[in-house]
Amino acid sequence: MTQEQLKNRADVPEALTWDVTALYTTRADFDAALNGLKAATATFATTYEGKLTDAKTILAAIKEYERLIETATLADHYAMMPEATDLTDPDNVELSRQTANAMADISAQLTFFESELIGCDAAVLDQVVSEEARFASYIRHIKKNKSIQLAPEVEKALAQLAPTLDAPSAIYEQARLGDMDFGTFTADGKEYPLSFVLYEDYYMYHDDTAIRRAAFDKFSAVLSDYENVVATAYYTQLQKEKTLATMRGFDSVIDYLLYGQEVTRELYDRQIDTIMNDLAPVMQKYITHLKEIRGLDKMTYADLKIALDPEYSPQVSIEESQTMVEDAIAVLGQDYTDRIMQAYPERWIDFTQNIGKSTGGFCTSPYGTHPYILMSWANQLSDVYTLIHELGHAGQMILSNENNSILGSEPSLYLIEGPSTFNELLLTESLARKSTDARMQRFALTKMLSDTYFHNFVTHLLEAAYQREVYDLIDAGKSFDAGKLSEIKRSVLERFWGDAVEINAGAELTWMRQIHYYMGLYSYTYSAGLTIATQAFLRVKTEGEPAVGKWLEFLALGDQLEAAEAAALAGVDIKSDQALQDTIHYLDEAVDQIITLSKELA
Repeated sequence: MTQEQLKNRADVPEALTWDVTALYTTRADFDAALNGLKAATATFATTYEGKLTDAKTILAAIKEYERLIETATLADHYAMMPEATDLTDPDNVELSRQTANAMADISAQLTFFESELIGCDAAVLDQVVSEEARFASYIRHIKKNKSIQLAPEVEKALAQLAPTLDAPSAIYEQARLGDMDFGTFTADGKEYPLSFVLYEDYYMYHDDTAIRRAAFDKFSAVLSDYENVVATAYYTQLQKEKTLATMRGFDSVIDYLLYGQEVTRELYDRQIDTIMNDLAPVMQKYITHLKEIRGLDKMTYADLKIALDPEYSPQVSIEESQTMVEDAIAVLGQDYTDRIMQAYPERWIDFTQNIGKSTGGFCTSPYGTHPYILMSWANQLSDVYTLIHELGHAGQMILSNENNSILGSEPSLYLIEGPSTFNELLLTESLARKSTDARMQRFALTKMLSDTYFHNFVTHLLEAAYQREVYDLIDAGKSFDAGKLSEIKRSVLERFWGDAVEINAGAELTWMRQIHYYMGLYSYTYSAGLTIATQAFLRVKTEGEPAVGKWLEFLALGDQLEAAEAAALAGVDIKSDQALQDTIHYLDEAVDQIITLSKELA
């Protein structure tokens, strides 16, 4: 397959796809498990509803509830994953929707459980923790949620409505992966095929300026044909979140979405404002240098992701990536490395591009089995960065699942991108370590900047800055249409890039390109996680084994500690702006190093 062609899912070699038999060997096994879950849920409700009044009964119920959630998680993944790899297959969509409806019914039957726990005296809940410490984080949230819990019948109704309430993101995914037809575009008299995934994973990085800019123009033109329906889906999503926020007693939808992360509005605003103000000059300096080295007439928004030294950027096969990944993560010890490297022989990873497959990459970790990773391999070094990023998520969830109940295995969203971006830094360190050559050193630094920090500290941060303005509109009781969203997005981009980048037509439609906007306040957590990762990485470089040990402890924490306390275990203080400022300073030094190396090489 050439870079310009996409296969149908049926034509993809099995070795390049993930193996879902680790979840259920056959569809019949899945059906039996789902039917068993339905029956077990009904029995659970009959046994415990109205009877959760003492610690002994609650403890027995939590253990049964825990097993129900474990089964539900496996079933949910089995139904969701095929749809992620091919949204054009109606069987995949049908399986996903049927299972979502079944899960909504199951969740509705189980809502009594947390409603009754929230109604229990704190002393009874504390007794549960004293007898089974592994439920401490779950009980912590139960006690906190006393103030936002709705009447049991309302909670049950919301659970039953889950498939409908989740519809905006499903509509968006259908629009971009199912309905958008990008056709072809022409550059220098030659015609090229285009799709959503081909632009995001290939043409956006293309070395030929004419091809890259022509692809961007056609990509943007097709996006604009769907801007109204996508804006309506997004408006519906935000109205849902605002309604839920109001129902639960929050004046601001932002405060409501931050509540579950257990971080303050101050941390959220500081992350966005500091990077918008203090990192912007650093990135403008790098982009200006990139334009000069590449000899561009101007730096447009379509040119931001090009390589500084494309002739030096190696092609990397999937097989070659194994050695690169293993070498990079070796500093974390043999046990960690052995666990991660099982991803290749056990087929955790869905590598190849195909029609209807979700763009970008993600890692999902069903409790009780190994993680799964989706990506689109294009034989670029950037693919190794994507892969090692997702393997960072996998490593955290393996350790977290082993050391925590499923009811307390997921860390705060504020922390979730730390382990992934930490692994990207290990990859850059590994590349730089293998050579003293100035060109290789510059290459490693630019890959760190363009792949790790650009993606997480810039792209996702600019999503977050845009997102905050849109939420402010909703909090003020205002609405928006596609034109307003484009106006906000353009303003954010112009503020950050200043005169260094021409925000050309189409850039304002970037709000149509990410599923993150349908995931609450997720986008800003990339920069938060990378701030933690950078400081922890620097500690590993200077302190060695003691810092490695602390990092592995951090990975195994799950939800045992709130975000600030968990970061402190890894040696990072997020209660002040020092870690963020230190990270920006680290990046400024890296840009200066790149410029110095370019002068040497010239």
